[in-house]
Order: sequence, then structure tokens, then C-alpha cells
Amino acid sequence: MWRLRRAAVACEVCQSLVRHSSGIKGSLPLQKVHLISRSIYHSHHPTSKLQRTQFRTSFHQFSSLSNHPLRKLKLSPIKYGYQPRRNFWPARLAARLLKLRYLVLGSAVGGGYTAKKTFDQWKDMIPDLSDYKWIVPDIVWEIDDYIDIEDLAKLAPDFDKIVESLSLLKDFFTTGSSGETTFRATDHGPESDKHYRKGLLGELILLQQQIQEHEEEARRAAGQYSTSYAQQKRKVTDKEKIDQLQEELLHTQLKYQRILERLEKENKELRKLLLQKDDKGIHHRKLKKSLIDMYSEVLDVLSDYDASYNTQDHLPRVVVVGDQSAGKTSVLEMIAQARIFPRGSGEMMTRSPVKVTLSEGPHHVALFKDSSREFDLTKEEDLAALRHEIELRMRKNVKEGCTVSPETISLNVKGPGLQRMVLVDLPGVINTVTSGMAPDTKETIFSMSKAYMQNPNAIILCIQDGSVDAERSIVTDLVSQMDPHGRRTIFVLTKVDLAEKNVASPSRIQQIIEGKLFPMKALGYFAVVTGKGNSSESIEAIREYEEEFFQNSKLLKASMLKAHQVTTRNLSLAVSDCFWKMVRESVEQQADSFKATRFNLETEWKNNYPRLRELDRNELFEKAKNEILDEVISLSQVTPKHWEEILQQSLWERVSTHVIENIYLPAAQTMNSGTFNTTVDIKLKQWTDKQLPNKAVEVAWETLQEEFSRFMTEPKGKEHDDIFDKLKEAVKEESIKRHKWNDCAEDSLRVIQHNALEDRSISDKQQWDAAIYFMEEALQARLKDTENAIENMVGPDWKKRWLYWKNRTQEQCVHNETKSELEKMLKCNEEHPAYLASDEITTVRKNLESRGVEVDPSLIKDTWHQVYRRHFLKTALNHCNLCRRGFYYYQRHFVDSELECNDVVLFWRIQRMLAITANTLRQQLTNTEVRRLEKNVKEVLEDFAEDGEKKVKLLTGKRVQLAEDLKKVREIQEKLDAFIEALHQEK
Repeated sequence: MWRLRRAAVACEVCQSLVRHSSGIKGSLPLQKVHLISRSIYHSHHPTSKLQRTQFRTSFHQFSSLSNHPLRKLKLSPIKYGYQPRRNFWPARLAARLLKLRYLVLGSAVGGGYTAKKTFDQWKDMIPDLSDYKWIVPDIVWEIDDYIDIEDLAKLAPDFDKIVESLSLLKDFFTTGSSGETTFRATDHGPESDKHYRKGLLGELILLQQQIQEHEEEARRAAGQYSTSYAQQKRKVTDKEKIDQLQEELLHTQLKYQRILERLEKENKELRKLLLQKDDKGIHHRKLKKSLIDMYSEVLDVLSDYDASYNTQDHLPRVVVVGDQSAGKTSVLEMIAQARIFPRGSGEMMTRSPVKVTLSEGPHHVALFKDSSREFDLTKEEDLAALRHEIELRMRKNVKEGCTVSPETISLNVKGPGLQRMVLVDLPGVINTVTSGMAPDTKETIFSMSKAYMQNPNAIILCIQDGSVDAERSIVTDLVSQMDPHGRRTIFVLTKVDLAEKNVASPSRIQQIIEGKLFPMKALGYFAVVTGKGNSSESIEAIREYEEEFFQNSKLLKASMLKAHQVTTRNLSLAVSDCFWKMVRESVEQQADSFKATRFNLETEWKNNYPRLRELDRNELFEKAKNEILDEVISLSQVTPKHWEEILQQSLWERVSTHVIENIYLPAAQTMNSGTFNTTVDIKLKQWTDKQLPNKAVEVAWETLQEEFSRFMTEPKGKEHDDIFDKLKEAVKEESIKRHKWNDCAEDSLRVIQHNALEDRSISDKQQWDAAIYFMEEALQARLKDTENAIENMVGPDWKKRWLYWKNRTQEQCVHNETKSELEKMLKCNEEHPAYLASDEITTVRKNLESRGVEVDPSLIKDTWHQVYRRHFLKTALNHCNLCRRGFYYYQRHFVDSELECNDVVLFWRIQRMLAITANTLRQQLTNTEVRRLEKNVKEVLEDFAEDGEKKVKLLTGKRVQLAEDLKKVREIQEKLDAFIEALHQEK
């Protein structure tokens, strides 16, 4: 009975030890109790077995080398009660000592074997870290130079004392002075606790306390020893030691950075070789567009669409903003790894937004969106040419009277190792408008920056000059307004090298980088150095200077700046990661919005234009171009007869007045045929040499224009589309303006006309009758014109006055009286010459004055001119009728004949000259001028095709705009879908 009670007491003590022991949480089985306790109490547990329990690897042993301090065990005290005892204690003591020997020995052997097996298992699970030895600072491998391990071994716990403590176990089996055993029923009183500490468990607690004290003494001794050793050997202060450790850490980080750079360089070379093989066509396949190029095309199309139709563009892009001369362009050049932008000292150089698309490629080149020329960024000549081209494009975009322009210049930069992203460099924000700038420059830059930053998915790269006072910053307030929570802003502090020299308190830079100085918030803060201010520095030199500066910078050594917050390389990686994260989060939403827009536009087109194809502005222009070229070709299909009739008629209308007034009338005043022919020859020669060829060319050119205009503007029936009218009219005017007649045409034409007018021989009666007919038509037309002029001069006759109630004016009455007086004179002398003598003018004036009519001599001359012309034309027509039978006399040269028809011969010569001239002009038109005009039309159409503004101006209307919207939306949606598909494949 007493054995069972003692076993119960022992199990209760073990359970109390498990509940309060250090390193073991919760309720654990008896097998997980300390080896010593298990060896003592396990054999007395009623349910225990004789075989030894297997040791588990998850057991946490107490050790003097453990980092966890041993907590003080709190055990339940033991109550003592009276138990009957027997007097066989020598035998019991011997038996217990023998059992204790085997238990202690077995536990030691089993525990050692289990510990070795566990150590081997853990060793196999640990990875081989020999390749990463360089990551650990060198000071760790050289620690034996500073601390002597043998000296530390002296500070280890004294195991002899531990053995002595174990020898006290035998007291557990001895009886007290009162003859009672040590362990009895538990009691929670303080006095029983004192008796409890006198037993084995008390010794175990003391043993743990000693081990803990030894560990604390070892740590203190190691600290004192290392400090005294360092003071004796190096004689350095604690601050210097900290500086040294920080410097070692910095060297390790730089070493790691150099290894990364070497690996990146090797990766660049391998990718460059691979891309070069693909570029040379070794794989005989067409290279796919890169992901960033596809995204850049989407932005270009969307930018054009947004500029014309004001749609919402929420696709991500990196917007680079900052104060003027803050270093925006320099940061962008460091990211692009090339000096690609024009530079100036204090002068505004960025006058319009520049969209730079960075992508990876085998060669470091740059090219514009609208040009196929590649600039080799490894050659200084191409770099200078690229900077000059960007400056020219900026100046071209800026309109007259402005300083900046919202038009975007799109530039693609490719090269090995470039981070893929799209950046937009904006003009620097200014505070004051200086002389030479437009008055609204400041407001224009602010509105332009806000327009780009208000995009909820745009990443704002805020550039701040670190060399100037933070209070002078303008852009930080603007950025904080557009992104108050800093969810898409990255802050970059430039010119940190100058800031470290000039700023009195380095902690001010730390406050900026930690985001405590400016009111704005940001995702990340970076400090960079973009050179020494020399524009001739190369990117490699700037990068070396930047790394050298931060390696020796006090800001980094004093932990004011963190290693991942410095250098443009880290900045580029962070911006690229943020850019692609934003792209993946927003691109599908943008694609869905364009799908809805496309559906709405297609529905509107079906409702308004159900039977028409959806032709955008370019397609409509191509259709109009084909129609115009067909109409130009129609000119070559005009018959020669039609050309000659038009030319002959137009030329006679142009020269008829000169022929009758300046050639026929003066010659008709002569007394005989010889003088008539001489006068006619002289007049014709002068006319041919000076005026006739030029008049003929003018007539031909005007005839070509009229025919071209007729074909261009002639309605085509139901197929006619009035949307092309403005374009056709503009093409016609521009083509005619550019067309110039051949300069040699007049000289050759002069010879032909002179030879035609020299011929006086009429070969047959048919030609004679044709000449008479031509003469009658000309004289009748001229007589009709003369009658109209006289009617306008004298007013309506009596019949019109009576029938139409019209009256003459006072001037018309004077002209009528003068006309009547002059007609009386002609009746008296029908052979009167063409001019009035002065005495005849006086006689007429006096006769009119006698009737109470006051006239001026000039009025008499003007009236005489029209009256005599009518008289002469009537006489000539009568003579023409007489000459119808005069061909026989002409063949005899009017010998022995009172009939002379030299005027008929004159008109035959004129008629023949007109026919020959028309034929010559027709040949020149069909063989040369029509083709040249067709060439001019093609050139004009090509120029209009390249001029987008011209097409927008000439092809307008709701139909055109709706079709243009549909085209743009479809193009954007297709490109977005292709980009999203490629983006998912890359994931």
C-alpha cells in the first residue's frame, strides 16, 4: 500500500514539473519530461511499463548554449503525512541504488545516441550555403582573430559541480531525522515548500539556476573580454567600431550589387546575341512585337483619338513632373541610358510632352513613331542629330505666340537591359513668366500637367531638386492635389551630392526621404545623382560617379538613407514594377469600356446610315481620289473635233474685236485694193509678233480649265456623293495653280500663225463660201453689239415707250438728237471717212444749239463712232452678199471687174489661222498639257493625303465623324485585346 502511495506522489510531482517547466507548453505526456525526472519517477507510475520509452526528436533539451534563458520552475509543494514504515531500510537502500545506477547509465547512453541521430538528420536538411559565403561579412569569418575560443571555454559551466549535484540524489532515498521519508502527500503551505526544496527536485531547480547564471556570466565575460581585447589590440572607440561595421556592411552590399550588375551584364549580352540571331533571320521567322511596343501603340492610337474626340484615357503611363531645371530630363536619360534630350542652362528646353517608350532590343537605338530612321545611341553623331531633331519638332509644335504646346512627340528607345515602361516628360513647372514667354505659359503648363496627372492610373514621378530649399518647391503642392493619398506617386530627390555639401543639417535630407518634410505622400522615396552638371558627361561616367558618391556618403553610413533608396538603377526597377502592376490592374477595365462605346456607335450608324458602308476619313479620301483621277483621265478621251471647235470659238471671241476694230476698219478706209492688202499685211504681222501667240495660249489654258472643271463638278446621277464636293474643288484649284504652260509653246505657235496668215490663196468655191459665211457671222454679231450700244446711248424708241411705259433720260435725249444730226450727214455722203473733221463737229454742234440742245464735242465723237460703225457694218454686209458670186472674179484677180472682195480674203486668212492654231493647241493639250495636269492632280492628292488637317477640313460632316469614331474604337479595342492576350501569356 505504501508503494502505491509513493508512486502516486512521484507522478503528481512529475505532472507539476511538466506544467511549469521551461520550453514545454501545454499538457505533455510523461515521456516528454526531462530524462532525469523520467528515470526517477517512471518506474513508480502505476501504468508504466518496464521497457524504456523512445526519445522524440521534437524534445527541447536544456543546454548552457541555448539562447533562451531558463525560467524558474514553480512546483507545487508536497504535503507530508504519517505513513507506516518498516525496518528493512538497508535492503531497500541497496536495491534503489542499484536501480538508480542502471537508470542513469541507460538514460545517458540512450540520450546521447538520440541526440547524435537528431543532429545528423538536421545536418542533412540544411542546404549547402558555401556558394553564398560572400554574402556574410568578412568580419564573421575573422571573428577568431578578435575572440579566443579557448578563453571562452574556460567560462563554460563547471561539470564537476553538476556531478556533485547529481550525487545529492542519494539523499532522496535517505530518511529524515524523524524517520519519515522525503516525499509525502502534497501540501501547499510555505513550510512544506522549504522541505520540498531539500529534496531532489530542489536540487534540479538549483542546477538550472546555476546553468542560467553560468550563461549570463559567459555573456558578460565575452563582452568584457572582447571589449578589453579590442581596446588593447586596435585601440578604437565604440563609435569607430560601429562605423567600421557599417562600412563592412556597405561594402558587402556594394559587392552584392556588383555581382548583380555582372550577372545583368552577362544576361544582356546573351539576350543581345539571341535578338541579333533573330534579327538576322537565322530562325527564318518574323519576330513578334514586344509587349511594351504593343502597349505603346495602344497609347498612340488612344492619344490621337482622345485629342480629337475627348474620350477618357485611363491607361497607365509614367508622368514625369517637376520644377524647371530640377533634373527631370537627366533622370529620364539615366533610365534610358542615353543623352537623348536637348539641354540648356536655365532655359526652358522641354516645350512639348515627349512620350518615351523603353523596350529591350539587341541594339541601343531610338526612332520616332512617324519615321523609319534609327538613331544609333552609341554614336555621338547620331545622339547630336537626335537631340537636334527633338528640338526642331518641339519648335514646330509650338504655335506662333505660344511658349509650350500640348502636342506629343512619340519616341521609342530600345536597348539591352532597359526596363520596359512608357514615360511622358512634361515641361517644367514655373513660378514666374519671364520676358520672351507667352503670358499664359504658367497656366498652360499647370493645365497640361494636371491633364496627365488626373488619370487615376497614371504613375506620377515627382522630381525635386535637392540642392535648393524645399520651401521653393512648386510641384509638390500640385502633386499632392492630384494624388493626396500618394497611392501612385514616386518621389525622387535629385542632386543629392550638392545637397550633402550645401545643407547644414543632413537630417533635413532624411526627413525628405522619409516623407516628413513635404505635405505630399508617396509610394516610395529615392535619392539619385545625375552627374556633375557637365552636359558632355557620358551615362557610364555619371553612373560611376553616382555609385562612388553613395559608397562614401555619410548619409548612407549614418543610416539616414537605405541602400534600396539610392541610385537610378533602383529607381528604374521600382518604377517599372509599379508601372506593370498598374497596367495589369487597369487594362481590362479600359478594354471593357471601349467595347461598350463600340456597341453604341455601331447602333447609331445602323439607325442613321443603314445602306452605306462605314468608310472613315481615309477611306473616303481614297474613294474621292479614285473618282478625281478617273475624271482627269476623261480629259484624254475628249475628241479632237470637240477640242478644236472649243478652241477656235474661244480664240475668235478673244481676238474678234481687235480684228475688226484695229485691222479691218482701218484697211477698209483705203482707196484701192493694193493699199488695203498692204495695210492688212502690216497689221497682221504686228499682231502676230506681239499679241496673237500669247492670246492663243491663254485661250488654250482657260479651255483646259473649263473642261477639267466641267468633269469635276458634273453630277454623276444617283452615284454622286456631295460629301466630295469641297475636296474636288480644292484639288481643282490647287492643281490649276501649280500647272504652268510650256514656255516654248508661244515661239513655235508664232511661226505657225505667221505662215497661216501669209497664205492668200483660196483653192475652191467651198472655202470661199465658208469665208463669206464666217464674215457674215462676224459682222452680224458686231452689228448686233453696235445696235445694243446705240440703244443704250439714245434710250428706248417710240414703240417701247408706248408699250412698256419707258422714258428717256436727259442725257439720252441729247444723244438721240446728236445721232439724228449725224445720220443726216451720212445720208448726204455715204462714202464719208471714219473720222469727223473739226469743222464738221462745229457744224453739228451749232445745228443742235439752234434747236436748243447743248452738246459737248466729245459727246459728238462718241456718238459718231457708234453711228459710223453701224453704217460701215451694214455696208460691209451688203458687200458680202455681192461677193457670194465673186469667186470667179477672185480667180482672175479681180481684173476688169468692179467687184473687189479683198475683205473676204482677209476673213478667210483669219479663219484659216484660227483653224490651224486650234489644231496646234489641241495637239499640245492632248499630248502634253493634259498629262502634266494629271501629274499635278496626283501630286496634290498625295500632299492632301499626308496632310491630316487638310482632310479634316475638306471631308466633314456627321457621317464622316461617326465613321471615324467607329474606326478608332475598333482599332483601340483590337490592340487592347491583343495586348491583354500577350500580357496573360507572359504571366
